[in-house]
Amino acid sequence: MSTTTKLDVPSSATAKASPAKPRRGLRGSPAFTFWLFTGPFLIGLAIFVYAPIFWSLWLSFFEARFTVTPDKFVGFDNYVYMLTNDDFVGSLGTFTVFAAFIVPTTWALSLGLALLVNRLRFMRAFFRSVFFLPTAVSYVAASLIWKMSIFSGVRFGLMNTVLGWFGVENIAWLIDPNPPWYWLVIVSARLWLQSGFYMILFIAALQNIPYELYEAAAIDGAKSGWQTFWHITLPQLRATSTAVILLLLVAAYQAFDEFFNLLSKTTWGRPPLMELYYKALGESQDYGAGSAGALILTVLICAVTLLQGKIMGFGRGDESK
Repeated sequence: MSTTTKLDVPSSATAKASPAKPRRGLRGSPAFTFWLFTGPFLIGLAIFVYAPIFWSLWLSFFEARFTVTPDKFVGFDNYVYMLTNDDFVGSLGTFTVFAAFIVPTTWALSLGLALLVNRLRFMRAFFRSVFFLPTAVSYVAASLIWKMSIFSGVRFGLMNTVLGWFGVENIAWLIDPNPPWYWLVIVSARLWLQSGFYMILFIAALQNIPYELYEAAAIDGAKSGWQTFWHITLPQLRATSTAVILLLLVAAYQAFDEFFNLLSKTTWGRPPLMELYYKALGESQDYGAGSAGALILTVLICAVTLLQGKIMGFGRGDESK
């Protein structure tokens, strides 16, 4: 008598693979993953950004000379002192004029470069890279090149050499404030450093403009050139232009590196940050007054930025409106 072995065939219900169970413990927790990736950044942000801000706010209400642990409370005296200080107020006024000049100039140059590069049919990437490369250069390095090579006060400087071809005498670009030739040095350096970055922003915005708008304008009889630029291109760039102007405005009030390297041995042409640097870290080391000036400058930047955004309608969404 033969015997047969009966094999157990799994049913269809048991044959199906059971779903994987979620991993338990800290390593399988979404919260742990979140803090693992963002924790180091938040710690650095708190230590190097927020802690100095609150520490500066605290110092601004104390008499803090040669110490960062003051014990004499002076209230708003530091703010009154900075608002009545001729050097600090003069720096604010001077750089308000500078911002009123450098912001529209950089905006116009960046937009012009974007329009030219966007219309190219060959080597577009090459020219886009060439104009963008200066943004990778340090402000310190560019300032030294401008100071020691291009705008050197000796006759071997590039600009003095070119002017010498036309019989113009050597110009001391960074020595004498009358006439203020140093503004030409600073403005040209900043234009070279910044225009390429904002050009990329404008190119991105230009490529998002629907081509159908230009076709409809051509059918209606609009001529390509100034008419299409004024009535189609520029309105479509309203939101991008607003953002660029806001960024340029903030950057103008935060100018420091090029001025410190070009005008470090002078007492004129100083921006607000340079005045605060000498006030807090110079011979007087008045940390309380320097902190108060920094907060005054912060409030001014925020106020001007919000006003500019309100005037230009930042955040309305539709650029065509």
